[in-house]
Amino acid sequence: MDTLLLILVTFFGYLAAYHIYGRFLGGKVFRLDSRALVPSKELEDGLDFVPTRRGIIFGHHYASIAGTGPIVGPAIGIIWGWVPALLWVFLGAVIMGGVHDLGSLVVSLRNQGKTLTEITARYINRRVRLIFFMIMFLGLWIVIAIFGLVIALIFNIFPTAVLPVWLQIPIAVGTGWVIYRRSGNVTLSTAVAVGIMYLTIYLGTLLPFSMGEVAGLPPTGVWTIILLIYAFVASILPVTVLLQPRDYINAWQLFISMGLLAAGALLASSTAGMELVAPAFNPDAEGAPPIWPFLFITIACGAISGFHCLVSSGTTSKQTACEPDALFIGYGSMLLESCLAVLVLVAVAAGIGLGYTTPDGEVLKGVAAWRHHYHSWGAAGGLAANINAVVIGSANMLSVLGIPKFLGVGIMGVFIVSFAGTTLDTATRIQRYIISELFSDMKLTRLSGRYSATAIAVVTAALLAFATGADGNGALTLWPMFGAVNQLLGALALLVVTIYLRERGGWYYLLSGLPCLFMVVMTTWAMLLNEGIFIREGQHLLAVINAFTLFLASWMVVEAAPRIFRSTEEVPEPAEA
Repeated sequence: MDTLLLILVTFFGYLAAYHIYGRFLGGKVFRLDSRALVPSKELEDGLDFVPTRRGIIFGHHYASIAGTGPIVGPAIGIIWGWVPALLWVFLGAVIMGGVHDLGSLVVSLRNQGKTLTEITARYINRRVRLIFFMIMFLGLWIVIAIFGLVIALIFNIFPTAVLPVWLQIPIAVGTGWVIYRRSGNVTLSTAVAVGIMYLTIYLGTLLPFSMGEVAGLPPTGVWTIILLIYAFVASILPVTVLLQPRDYINAWQLFISMGLLAAGALLASSTAGMELVAPAFNPDAEGAPPIWPFLFITIACGAISGFHCLVSSGTTSKQTACEPDALFIGYGSMLLESCLAVLVLVAVAAGIGLGYTTPDGEVLKGVAAWRHHYHSWGAAGGLAANINAVVIGSANMLSVLGIPKFLGVGIMGVFIVSFAGTTLDTATRIQRYIISELFSDMKLTRLSGRYSATAIAVVTAALLAFATGADGNGALTLWPMFGAVNQLLGALALLVVTIYLRERGGWYYLLSGLPCLFMVVMTTWAMLLNEGIFIREGQHLLAVINAFTLFLASWMVVEAAPRIFRSTEEVPEPAEA
């Protein structure tokens, strides 16, 4: 298929899906009501519960769910061919991911902004709440620990990104102060903040920074400590001071980058002869695991990701100003994230063919460029290889617009690090909410406060990060099982949404129930295959944790099943806030 046609068909497909299926979900399935009292107004405290303009909270939510997921996942999944990757990204987002994100947000909105762990106790039982807590804590524990390392590694790859990424903090704080304290014009404040941010990107290309050893700690260890300290501070501050404005201006960075990539792709397709050089189907890629079920846990963000339910019910539900906004924020941001995944697929399936320089200095083009990078699963694997493929392809497309390659690389480097940062600070805040809710129910008030709960979140992540040494690589021990755990969270969130819809009556629960069934099957299948791999390779810790997680998930499904199949007359719907 022509690259230009692929982009146009998918993008118009997303627009049609939002206006047809999305509005059906909002109006008929979830019956969003502008008169309903939402948590941001009922429990407004200026710290976590803050009614927020739709555009601002959309930016915060979008930046939080995007992270590096829709960048790295498609860059790996393309190895099985661009057709299966594209079909999963598009259909997964429209039919599954959008329902998952919107449903999680709506259920939380109607339960006082509680996280799904607490909501599970109301819709299933308290035993299942503890199970869900353990699975969610595990997923966030790995995310917080690994993303400190991820950002450290990206800083090493792109030293030009260090300065602009850290300068985003004062820019964000200043933007939040102008908008909330001085009632400044949002449009003007946004334009100024984004303009300054892009100036810092250029400044970063002039002043690259490389971290050295500090007190015997290698650079990755130093960065991990600094980033965990930052995550602690960002989590305890009022959401309008740093987290929300930083995510908001980062979202605009993403919108601009996506616009540039789309324009570059369209122009390169029509003038530079950019073609799809990746194979349409490549199910037997050398060294790769089987496409079924691993495609569905390798490409998560961009199709459906369990992390999104944590954001929807963690931070976003506490800031949404009215129920109808949930459609734009929940379903709309999922589709836009999927658009980003499509652009990444174009970058690694076509953009890379415009020019690829090997370590030996040889410049390859066309199919030869793609085959050199993706000749095997091992060659394409690893964070550096995944990101390089995206950056090279993207910089090639940006160069068609007249943007120098060194600046294009700088833009993409800051773009990738920025969204890894939003994932880190949002995940820390959500972990704080989950820990706080659990200890509050247990009447352990000293551990449920924001300082103590955040300290638990950060210290446990630090223990994992430094479990194997001073380089902060400890989270890599559990990383091989994260993809399946993340998608398992998505399946379990859909399970909660399905029970919620089932108890409201009618057949609409099938719209979340069937995606739930699909994801349960895929993740269970993947976890069983992983269990065999872990045992054969002697990775006993992974084998034990993976088996225990699978047992907990199976227990939760068994406990929840009667709630789905019982008559709605037998079980009154839980009261909604």
